Amino acid sequence: MNDVEKMIGAANALVVKGKGILAADESSGTIKKRFDSINLESTENNRRDYREMLFTTRGINEFISGVILYEETLFQNGKNGQLVVKALQDAGIILGIKVDKGTVTLPGTNGELMTEGLDGLRARLQKYREAGAQFTKWRAVFNIGANLPSRRAIAANAHILALYALLSQVSGLVPIVEPEVLMDGDHSIEACRAATEQVLTEVFYSLQQYKVNYEGCILKANMVLPGKTAANQASPVIIARQTIDCLKATVPASIPGVVFLSGGQGDDESVANLNSINIMAKTAHVPWQLTFSYGRGLQSVPLKAWAGKPENLAKGQKAFYDRAKVTALAREGLYKA
Repeated sequence: MNDVEKMIGAANALVVKGKGILAADESSGTIKKRFDSINLESTENNRRDYREMLFTTRGINEFISGVILYEETLFQNGKNGQLVVKALQDAGIILGIKVDKGTVTLPGTNGELMTEGLDGLRARLQKYREAGAQFTKWRAVFNIGANLPSRRAIAANAHILALYALLSQVSGLVPIVEPEVLMDGDHSIEACRAATEQVLTEVFYSLQQYKVNYEGCILKANMVLPGKTAANQASPVIIARQTIDCLKATVPASIPGVVFLSGGQGDDESVANLNSINIMAKTAHVPWQLTFSYGRGLQSVPLKAWAGKPENLAKGQKAFYDRAKVTALAREGLYKA
C-alpha cells in the first residue's frame, strides 16, 4: 500500500460509522481558561494528568476514532514513563495534531483574522509523522457582521488552508481543513448560511487549485446556526436543514466526511443538533459521513467531574465515556434526550 492509499484509508477510518474525533488540541492559553474554571493551575504536569485521564478511559475506542493533539501532548511522557499517547495507539485510536500557530490580524481588514504557521511546516510535519501522527488540523476563523466576512479575509484564509492541506498530503498526512464561521453576534441563521456558503465555496476552489486529493481530506465545519445573541434562535430541525443544504451546495462528493465542531453550543445543544442532522441525512442522500470533532462538547463535563483531583479519576473517566457515547449515538441519529 502506497502513501496515498494509506492516507485515504486513514481519512475513511476517521469518519467511520459510529465514531467521531476528540479535539484535545487546546493551546496553552485555551487550556488555562478551562483549568481556571476548576481553580487548577495550568502546569505541564496538570495538563498531562488531565489528558492522560481522558486517553486512558476504557472503552472510548467504541466511540472515538481519532484524537487531535497539541504538540506538547504528542511528545509528553505519562506518569508511568511511557508516552501519554501510547494508550490511544494501544486502543487503535488514530493520532492527529494541530499544526497552525494561531491567528493574527489580517492587514487591510476591519480586525479580521488570518492563521499563521506555514513557516517551517514541512519539517514539522515530518517530525509529527515520525512520532506516529496520521492526520493534521488547521483552523481559520471568520466573523459575521456588517460587510463581514470580507472577500480579502475569505480569499487569504482559503489560500493558506489549501497550501497547508497540500503540504500535509505531500507528507502522507490527512489534512482536516477547518474554516469556522463563528457563532459570536446577533446574526440570523440565514446570515450564517450565506457566510458559510461563501467561505466553503472559496476554500474548495483553493483546494482544487492546489490539486489537493479530496479523498484524503476531511472538512471540519461549523453547523449553520443563528448568532449566540440573535433574537430568533432555531430548532434542531431547522439547523439540520440549513446545514445539510449548505453542504450540498458547496462540498464535493468525494470528500469522505464532514466533522462538525461544537463551537459555542451548549453540551446538550451540540448533541441534539448533530442528532437532527444525521436523522435528516438518512433521507437527504448526502454523499459524506457526517460526524463530530468536539472539544468542549466532549470535555466540559469530565473536566468538572475530575476537578484536578486524583481521587476523582474514575468519576472523570465515567463522565467522558458517557459524553462520548451519547455523541456517538447522535452521530448515527439515534440519540434520545
